[in-house]
Amino acid sequence: MIVDYKPEELERIDEIIRRNDIRFIRLQFSDIIGVSKQITIPVDHWDDAVAQGVWFDGSSIEGFARIAESDMYLTPDLDTFRVIPWEMDLSTARVICDVRTPDGAPFEGDPRYVLKRQLDRAAKLGLDYYVGPELEFFLFKVHPNGELLPLTPHDEAGYFDVSTDLAHSVRRQMVDALSAMGIDVEASHHEVAAGQSEIDFRYGPALYAADATITFRTTLKAVAQKNGLHCTFMPKPIAGIPGNGMHVHQSLWRRDTGDTAMHDPGNEYGLSQLALHFIAGQLAHAAGMTPILAPLVNSYKRLVPGYEAPIYVSWGRTNRSALIRIPRLTPGRYKSTRCELRCPDPSCNPYLAFAVMLAAGLDGIENKLDPPPPSEEDLYHVDGVRAGLEMLPGDLGDAIDALKQDEVIQAALGQHVYERFVEAKMLEWGEYQRYVTRWELDRYLKIY
Repeated sequence: MIVDYKPEELERIDEIIRRNDIRFIRLQFSDIIGVSKQITIPVDHWDDAVAQGVWFDGSSIEGFARIAESDMYLTPDLDTFRVIPWEMDLSTARVICDVRTPDGAPFEGDPRYVLKRQLDRAAKLGLDYYVGPELEFFLFKVHPNGELLPLTPHDEAGYFDVSTDLAHSVRRQMVDALSAMGIDVEASHHEVAAGQSEIDFRYGPALYAADATITFRTTLKAVAQKNGLHCTFMPKPIAGIPGNGMHVHQSLWRRDTGDTAMHDPGNEYGLSQLALHFIAGQLAHAAGMTPILAPLVNSYKRLVPGYEAPIYVSWGRTNRSALIRIPRLTPGRYKSTRCELRCPDPSCNPYLAFAVMLAAGLDGIENKLDPPPPSEEDLYHVDGVRAGLEMLPGDLGDAIDALKQDEVIQAALGQHVYERFVEAKMLEWGEYQRYVTRWELDRYLKIY
């Protein structure tokens, strides 16, 4: 057996398979860009998959391998085995897998392994890394001809609305499906824009949260489709209204005591020195992290003034325009001390995103970096550059250039992922630069 599974783990999975009359099992993994991939096997081959892994051609996966080094295989993580609730008629289960090379070693290009490597680095410092991502999404109507354009929001409701919130019943189905997939949902509500919603799940260890984020996206798309709708996590599908963000709440915990490493009651913000170093590291590497956290051309149409999306490298408590916000604590609940990074969007690969966020913070801890003074003024109405604040990259091209200058973030990704990611994003950026948009035609065609 390739992986040393415990007998009780295998017995638990076998019982789930028997009880639910499972006929097919999806072996799921992620490519470098963050798109979920899968290989489906009949249940009769499950024992072989556990004992020997399942081989596949890595050269066909975005950013994985060249043709000459294509053979690799999947090993299931039994903790992620779930029955798929929206495919009960097909009796299908899903398990998330790790990718390995023919010699049994973890594949350097597996985004899940990239995150595990940084978590091991934190563990050597006696720390565990927990995150709580908040994913926003739009529900659009599908036109009778099957097309999505022109985009038509599913409803015209606003923030926390009830009476005009047509997505309420759809969100309830989504919450039920997420719960069945092992995700502990804490809250769901309508967001600011028409057709926009948010569902929050409970914070947890970063690997669990990354797995949950991938599951979250596939689950919501499947439930929306069953309701004749299209769910999108595109950062800015409609100009002039708020986009989809993925604010990430972060905390560090001491492995020896199980207590928070973030809190100090003597600090004005309730932050420990270690937490301040962590924040300083993320601020120092904010630009280099940006193409991982906001990876699309479209991402930078969300990171503009006026929509509670950050554009300046800053931190503070009351300021929702800051890159890193320190939420206020409820008296007596010091363990909820955390910092919220506000630039990621839900199109990112969560494994890579959490890996570079942790790596940046650990660099701050290891080098005892101190953050600049907090910025509590509303930066949407202040000239941040005049105030001495660095700006986040303004487009994907600038973001890639920043990554090319940041050796800490490159090291966190590893050479394989770094090179393949930059290659893919440079192609995307080049295609966009050559593309003639409708805006250009509307603006210039009749004049010139």
